[in-house]
Amino acid sequence: MSAYGYEIVQTLIVDIEPDDRVKKAMNEINAAARLRLAANEKAEAEKIIQIKRAEGEAEAKYLSGLGIARQRQAIVDGLRDSVLGFSVNVPGTTAKDVMEMVLVTQYFDTMKEIGAASKSTAVFIPHGPGAVRDVATQIRDGLLQASFGSDSKCV
Repeated sequence: MSAYGYEIVQTLIVDIEPDDRVKKAMNEINAAARLRLAANEKAEAEKIIQIKRAEGEAEAKYLSGLGIARQRQAIVDGLRDSVLGFSVNVPGTTAKDVMEMVLVTQYFDTMKEIGAASKSTAVFIPHGPGAVRDVATQIRDGLLQASFGSDSKCV
């Protein structure tokens, strides 16, 4: 236009119409970027869910352990009270006699619960006077070994 005496300094272009292939390529680039972002967000959400699930399971196991510990402590306290009460009320009995009687009672309670459980298919438990005595001996020996192990010092 300078041949006609005009100088164009700046031009405002309002409507650009690129080729259809260029438009399609740009749309695919934008779609791919959004899909990549969505995949990252989804993976992050799954990671958070797994972490929260693991934390929940850990807390549940911890609380279950506390419950079992409290249950065992209550059993021990109850056994101690039973042994003391029985020994006082029945002259001539020793704590050992009472504990053996309690063990026999628990042995029969355990057998009853195993038999009553709907999911039990087959359980082989030695039964008879000797078997009960063996169970009592094994429990007593285990307690003595545990007591001895905690009292002795490792060198």
